[in-house]
Amino acid sequence: MPRGQSHKLCIREKRHQARYEPQSHKGVQPTAVMEELPSTSSLLEDKSQSSSATGSNSTSQGSLEAPSTTSTFSTTADPTSDEEDTSQDEEDSRSSSSTENTYHDTLNSMTSLLEQFLLCKYKMKQPIMKEDMLKIIHPRYHHRFAEILKRASEHIEAVFAVDLKEVDSTIHSYDLVSKLNLPNNGRVWVGRGLPKTGLLMTVLGVIFVKGGCAAEEDIWKFLNMMQVNAGRKHFIYGEPRKLITRDLVTMKYLEYRQVAHSDPPCYEFLWGPRAHAETSKMKVLEFLAKVNDTVPSAFSIQYEEALRDEERARATVPARPGTTVPSRHDPLPCPAASPTPTEDEDF
Repeated sequence: MPRGQSHKLCIREKRHQARYEPQSHKGVQPTAVMEELPSTSSLLEDKSQSSSATGSNSTSQGSLEAPSTTSTFSTTADPTSDEEDTSQDEEDSRSSSSTENTYHDTLNSMTSLLEQFLLCKYKMKQPIMKEDMLKIIHPRYHHRFAEILKRASEHIEAVFAVDLKEVDSTIHSYDLVSKLNLPNNGRVWVGRGLPKTGLLMTVLGVIFVKGGCAAEEDIWKFLNMMQVNAGRKHFIYGEPRKLITRDLVTMKYLEYRQVAHSDPPCYEFLWGPRAHAETSKMKVLEFLAKVNDTVPSAFSIQYEEALRDEERARATVPARPGTTVPSRHDPLPCPAASPTPTEDEDF
């Protein structure tokens, strides 16, 4: 077959594959509650933008911003090709690029919608069923369901610090589970709402990066860059000052104390006993790394400290017949739950 005809057939095939646009997805109408939820992608952008300034305030080598990398692809023209072939190659390149962009835009669109669906189910305390999730995704992309679900759950994990887990494999039922044993599965207060675990893990991370003790001023500098401001109601966290200085302190996840001999009084934050029991420096570091799109070892000093803590934790657990020594990523035992504050607010 002549080369020109072969190119035209390839172009037709690619155009046929690219006919599905994100707009054809409009038949699936999310609920009003879902429409109220912001995109988790925008939240990730806020955290990424805020991480740069926070990293510069750190007293250690750990940085809360990882350098972004881009990949550049180039093509080399055949020096023996004539003008017609060059024009045809350029058309093929444009068509291929357009097809690829459309495909990725479609995946991003369905991922974003699935994220909102998962958060809506979490907020309303409703079971998450695979059959319902498939209704969100165009049938042509059902074979990519696992990839789309993975991307959506990773975005939610990086913002809210909750993991998507299958709770019943027979009916394919899922739930979003808080990384910490917060009451109401991360909601803190009785009632419906979005998880507060992400804020707590973030504060714990700042404390860790600051050497185990962070000035209140440093905490709020970081949170302000995330658009979380004291005295201003947040769509996820409610009034954040009360949540951080009262509720999480009452539940013993944070310790809030006056700096000795400070005049006027200054305050600082440390990890509370429940934070030490329910998570570890390595897990908090892994959360920070995910938010900053990097790996825990990028925080060199903190990573070494976390490794030492993991080794000490394993060494203090006596081995008994028939038992195995927990790995460095196994959770530590959780203490009895402390009294849970109740609120009428529903965030």
